Amino acid sequence: MQLPITQVLPELKQIFHSAPAAVLIAEPGAGKTTGTPPALLDEPWLAGKTILMLEPRRLAARSAASYMAAAMGESVGQTVGYRMRQDTRVGKHTRIVVVTEGVLTRMLQSDPSLGDVGLVIFDEFHERSLHADLGLALALEAQAVLREDLRILIMSATLDGERVAGLLGGAPVVNCPGRTYPVETLYVPSRSDAILEQTAAAGVRRALAEQSGDVLVFLPGEREIRRTESELSRASLPPGTVLRPLYGQLPQQLQDAAVAPAVPGERKVVLATSIAETSLTIEGVRTVIDTGLRRTQVFSPRTGMPRLATVPVSKASADQRRGRAGRTAPGVCYRLWSEAEHARLPDNTVPEMLETDLAQLALELALWGVREPGALLWLDPPPAAPYAQATALLRQLGALDAGGAITPHGRRMAALGAHPRAAHMLLRAAELGAAPLACRLAALLQERDLFKGPAAQDSDLTRRVEVLLRYERSAADTGGADPGLLRAVERESRALQAQLGLAPGAPVDSSAAGLLLSFAYPDRVGQKRGDGAFLLSGGRGAALREGQPLARSPYIVAAGVDDAAGQGRILLAAELPEEDLLLQHKDALSEEREVYWDKDAGSVQARRRTRFGALVLKETAHERPTAEEIEEVLLSVIATEGLELLPWDKGAVQLRQRMAFIGRLRTDWPDMSDEALTAGLGDWLRPYLQGIRNLRDLQRVPLAKALEGMLDWPARQVLEKEAPTHIAVPSGSRVALDYNDPQAPVLAVRLQEMFGALDTPRIGGGKVPVLLHLLSPARRPVQVTSDLASFWRSTYFEVKKDLKGRYPKHYWPDNPLEAIPTSRVRPRN
Repeated sequence: MQLPITQVLPELKQIFHSAPAAVLIAEPGAGKTTGTPPALLDEPWLAGKTILMLEPRRLAARSAASYMAAAMGESVGQTVGYRMRQDTRVGKHTRIVVVTEGVLTRMLQSDPSLGDVGLVIFDEFHERSLHADLGLALALEAQAVLREDLRILIMSATLDGERVAGLLGGAPVVNCPGRTYPVETLYVPSRSDAILEQTAAAGVRRALAEQSGDVLVFLPGEREIRRTESELSRASLPPGTVLRPLYGQLPQQLQDAAVAPAVPGERKVVLATSIAETSLTIEGVRTVIDTGLRRTQVFSPRTGMPRLATVPVSKASADQRRGRAGRTAPGVCYRLWSEAEHARLPDNTVPEMLETDLAQLALELALWGVREPGALLWLDPPPAAPYAQATALLRQLGALDAGGAITPHGRRMAALGAHPRAAHMLLRAAELGAAPLACRLAALLQERDLFKGPAAQDSDLTRRVEVLLRYERSAADTGGADPGLLRAVERESRALQAQLGLAPGAPVDSSAAGLLLSFAYPDRVGQKRGDGAFLLSGGRGAALREGQPLARSPYIVAAGVDDAAGQGRILLAAELPEEDLLLQHKDALSEEREVYWDKDAGSVQARRRTRFGALVLKETAHERPTAEEIEEVLLSVIATEGLELLPWDKGAVQLRQRMAFIGRLRTDWPDMSDEALTAGLGDWLRPYLQGIRNLRDLQRVPLAKALEGMLDWPARQVLEKEAPTHIAVPSGSRVALDYNDPQAPVLAVRLQEMFGALDTPRIGGGKVPVLLHLLSPARRPVQVTSDLASFWRSTYFEVKKDLKGRYPKHYWPDNPLEAIPTSRVRPRN
C-alpha cells in the first residue's frame, strides 16, 4: 500500500530545487520519517552528499534506520545507518544517517560547515527538545554564514508550521494527510485519591475484556511501569496475555520485543513512557490507555536545582497518544480523565528550553563562539534568568572566563559530551588519579536511583557506589538494587572510562566520593547547622531525611536535591572531609576581614573568616581593628541605631536648637534634622571619633564642639548675634533662652525683672519676638505673651491683683513702665 507521504514528495522536491528550507506537517501514519529521506536521496542538489536526520529518541532512530534499510533490501550500515552515543552503524557508502540528540551538536561543533552533508532533517520537531532547538539554531547559522547550499527540513505531526516557517525566513509549508483509522475516545475519570498504577491496571483489564488486539498504556515513568506491571501480574488476565515494558533505559532486546508484533495466540500489553508517543508504530495495537501524565525535569532559576516533576500532558500529546490506536486498524482510546479536565490541558507541550537546566546549552554556545544567545535564531530563546544562572555555574566550574569566553578547560569539558558538572568532575578526578570512581559517580548521577522502597531513604551515594562495584565483580550480587539500572549504569561507566582511556579493572576507592562530587557540585557543598539541616555553599538551605547517618557529618555534598519544598530535601549526598575541601578548593576560598559592632558588648570588634561560597569554614576573633575601621563601624551603628547613641548634654541640645532656629531663617545654613545629621555623620562627627571604640567611650565625644564645627567663623558670629544663649533683661539679669520650639524661642523670666521694658525682646536679627513666659516670684507662669506692651496695658492690672494677694511683701507698682525692675522682693532705694 502506498504511503500518504508519496503524495507530497514531488512538491517537496520542487521546493528544494530553489529553496534552502521547508516545513513538512504530516499527520501520524503518513510515513514521513521513513519515506522522506530515501525519496530525496537522488535529488541533483544533494550531489552525492549525506542526509542527516535527527530523531529525538534512540529506539525511534534505530527503528527508522532499520525500516529504511530493509526497504532497500540492505542491512543497517550500508546506504542507511545511524549514530548515537555508544552505538554507531555507518559505512563508507552510507548516505542517510539517523542521529540522536547530542550527536548532531557534536558534528556541528567539529565541522560547522557540515561539508559532507546536503540536507539536515529535524524529525518530530514538535517535541521541542533542547538539543533539537540548539541544533536548528547552529544549523541555521552554518547555512547563513558557511553553506548557502545546505538544505534544512523541519518535519512534525503537530506543530505551528507558519511559526517555524517564519523562523526559517518564510520557508514553504507542505501539509500531508496521514493514514489513520478512526479512533473512539472514551473518558474514564478516576477518583482524585486513586493510586495511578491501580487505575491503569483496571483500565487494562477493562480494555482486554471489551476490545480486541494489543493494548498500549502510557505511564509517566519506569517506576509507574514497574508498579503497574506488578499490579497486572497479580490479576487474572486472559490467557495468552503478555506484559511488555517499554522505556528508554530498557535493554535493546526488550525494547525490540515490545515493538515487535505479538506471537500468534498472544495479546500484548505494552506499558510505555512517552517514548511510544511518536515515530514508532507498535504492530497490533488497537487500544490505547492514557494516564495523561508525563515525567519532565523542571529547573528552578532561584536555587539552581532541577527537580523531576510529573505533569499533565498537552492536548497535542494526548492526540498523538490517541493516534497510536489507529495506525493499522480502527481503535479505541481510554483517557483516564474527564472531558472537563481535558479542556483545561495546555494546547502544546512546553519546550524543554523553557523549563530545564541550561548549563549544557550555555557551554555549547560558548564553544560555538557565541556569548549572547540573541546572536542566533531561536523559536523560543533561552530564558534570561536560567541562562544567567547557567553561565554563572560554568564560570564557577572554570569553563568560562570572566568575559564569558570558553576556556581551554571548558573545551575539554565540552569534548566529553557529558553534563558540565559531570565533565568537570571527570577532568578534575583524572588529575588526582580518581577517574575510575568519577566515571561510576557520573553514571550513577545520570540514572535514576538504584534503590527502591525503604532502601532509597538512605541518602548516602557511597552506598550506591559500593553496590555497583559488587555488581561489577558478580552480576548475581545486586545488593537489592534494580538489575536493569545496574546494567545501564555499568554500561555508561565503561563508556566513560573508555572515553578517558582508562584500563578496565582499575582500583576504586569509594571514600573519595564526596571530594569528587564537590567538583561537580561546588554550589552544593553543605555545612551542618543542626538537626540534619545544612547550609549549601550556593546560599540555599537543605535537609536530610530523619535518621540519616550523614546528618552527623560536618560537611557533605548534595548531589540530588528535591527543590519542591520551601527548604530543599537532600536525596543523594556524600561526606566531604574538611581537609579535602580546604586543599582541593583552595583557589575558590576567599579570605575576608570583618569589622563589626558587637551589640552585646557594645563595642567594635574584628574577625577574620575563610569562606567557600556562602559557607564560613574558619573564623578567627580578637583581631585588632584600625582606627579607620572603627570609625566606619561607629558611624554605621549611629546611622542605624539613631542619634540617641550620642551624648546629648544640655549644651549640645541647646546648640542644635539654636542652629535649627537660624536654619529656619536662612537658606545657606546647615540642616539640623535627624535625617540630615545622620546622612552627614562622616563629615561633622568623624573628626571627633578618634580613640573611640565602645559605647562608654562614645559618651566622651564633645558633641557641642562637633556641631559647632559645622559652622565657619562668620556663621558662628551670626549664631551668637541672632540666636544668643541669654538675653539681658531690665533687672540686669542674663536669662537663658529656650529654643526647644525653633518657631518661637521662649524667655522664661520673673515679671518683676521686666518692669520698665516697653517692647518684647527680639532675636534673629530683630525678626522674631521671643515668647515671654512671665513668672511669679515662685517662678510659676502667670502670663504667656509675645506682645509685652499689650500685656502692660490690658492684662497686668488683673495679674497684679492676684499676685499682690499671694505675695504681699513683693513690689507691685501701679505703673510698671516707670517702676524699677528688680530680681529681689523689693528694689533697693
